[in-house]
Amino acid sequence: MSARHLSSALPARDAGTAAQALRERGLRLTASRRLVIDALYSAGRPVTAEEIASGLYGTSPRCDLASVYRNLDTMERAGLVRHMHLGHGPGLYAPATDAAEWIACERCGRSEVVPERLAALVRDAVRERVGYEVSFAHFPLAGLCPRCREKLGGPR
Repeated sequence: MSARHLSSALPARDAGTAAQALRERGLRLTASRRLVIDALYSAGRPVTAEEIASGLYGTSPRCDLASVYRNLDTMERAGLVRHMHLGHGPGLYAPATDAAEWIACERCGRSEVVPERLAALVRDAVRERVGYEVSFAHFPLAGLCPRCREKLGGPR
């Protein structure tokens, strides 16, 4: 994902704001779109399309997987949703936010937003050392979370 794509994000702080943003972009707020938006904002973490379609472990209604993918694609093109890949697993989807770059544990799959100031320091260091302009939005930084590192006996 390019830095230019990141700037096209339309951050929405909650499901209601996201629904309003869809309408403002000329898109209809269908029942299935509303379900996907609600699921993304209630999950509190990036989720797969399959998790959304299956009802997020009983926290939301079930829906058709093809419909979920179509809605996620539409909302991603509108700048409201981002998707990312952690290793070889399925794509994960999350609401687009100002803090768009991620770090993920390659052992347990936990992921979290990298604070913008820290992400900028890492991007600047890479640019200075090797000349690349990097982003951690589509393919997050990977490593071990503190809990997994401790379980494996690594340094704190």
